[in-house]
Amino acid sequence: MKAIKFVIVCLLVCCLPQLIYPNPTDDDKFITVKGIVKDRSNKKVLSHASITVVGEEIATVTNKEGEFTIKIPVSDQETNVEISHMGYYNSTFKIEKEKGKTRIFWLVPSSATLGEVIIEGHEPRSLVTQAIEKIGTNYDTQDRILTGFYRETAEKRRHYINISEAVTNIFKSKYKEDSERDKVAIEKGRKLASTKVSDTLAIKLIGGPNIAKNLDLVKNRELLLDVNEMENYEFHMEDMASINGRPQYVVSFLPARDLPYALYIGKLYIDKERLSFTRIDMELDLSDKNKAIQAILRKKPGGLIFKPQEVSIHVDYIDHNGVTYLSYIQDVIRFKCDWKKKLFHTNYTVIAETVITDRKIGQSKDISRKDRFGEYEILSDNVSTFYDENFWGPYNTIQPDEALDKAIKKLKKQHK
Repeated sequence: MKAIKFVIVCLLVCCLPQLIYPNPTDDDKFITVKGIVKDRSNKKVLSHASITVVGEEIATVTNKEGEFTIKIPVSDQETNVEISHMGYYNSTFKIEKEKGKTRIFWLVPSSATLGEVIIEGHEPRSLVTQAIEKIGTNYDTQDRILTGFYRETAEKRRHYINISEAVTNIFKSKYKEDSERDKVAIEKGRKLASTKVSDTLAIKLIGGPNIAKNLDLVKNRELLLDVNEMENYEFHMEDMASINGRPQYVVSFLPARDLPYALYIGKLYIDKERLSFTRIDMELDLSDKNKAIQAILRKKPGGLIFKPQEVSIHVDYIDHNGVTYLSYIQDVIRFKCDWKKKLFHTNYTVIAETVITDRKIGQSKDISRKDRFGEYEILSDNVSTFYDENFWGPYNTIQPDEALDKAIKKLKKQHK
């Protein structure tokens, strides 16, 4: 089983000169749509809602505050976006070609109808096995280049000490194959790191943008869905759920054996009609702290006591014209660090996420060896300091939430 590795090193953060790469954009070539997605019944914002442009391969997701921004190429045809979220009906909205106006998009809960379909009994392991057997036909049957937006953040207590972002090109081979040929390359990226002396402990992810291939759990089956690995788990049927307005079988799993490495606890969401995996949520079993540390920690300074608190993985897939594609991945690691002979500990949170913002139909040119992002590379070591307001140009990104936006402004001031 592959482990998720992180690098923790102790260093003095140096103030680097701010590098600006002007990226003039032609606003006449695309429409920028801004919105907030909310629950129609209780008016609450909906995070991680999927936003897709009807008839296009363009997509993004909402942030923690339900906000999104999506850039759509200008055309003479009517533009519509489809918004979906777990537990809600899909909704399609016509986009008015008005720039800069933030609109509220309402979704209607669909959970009220689930009682009508909770009538079928299934043996959970058999159901999961059937879904695995259909991966080759349910998912993409050709090689493809995807465009993704990747962001990783590190927080010390409640303030950000590192932010790195990149637009990535992802070569994804057909799902009948394993992930061995999959590769990721950086199209463009930027970073901000705290220059405060008190933030000398730097938390860095090894191969961060590679979560697009390493944590594509349907493609990279050895993490969970490999026949041999499944023998290490118990599976149980849960109440059904609704994703994208479609009923889903929900299968929970937990460790069934005591092994030399840590296993996971979580849930699989399987489309009732297509038997495709549409969502996977899992957390590393932290009952044995030593096994958990071995799974995520690669390096730390002497005298540092590392205490993992949470390691969770969330993966979304989306159906488009009868084919299921990778949509979104989020990886969250929370831990405490104690220094010997010091009284208080410090809490850290590292979040890495990637959203697929475009799929290039009919294009499958592989990424060359010299361009691929290495498994042991660190994103913040490979990109320049930002901030240029037009840095991303026409590329779609995940809208920063309010706390992150404030952090970016504060970190920018440290680099001036």
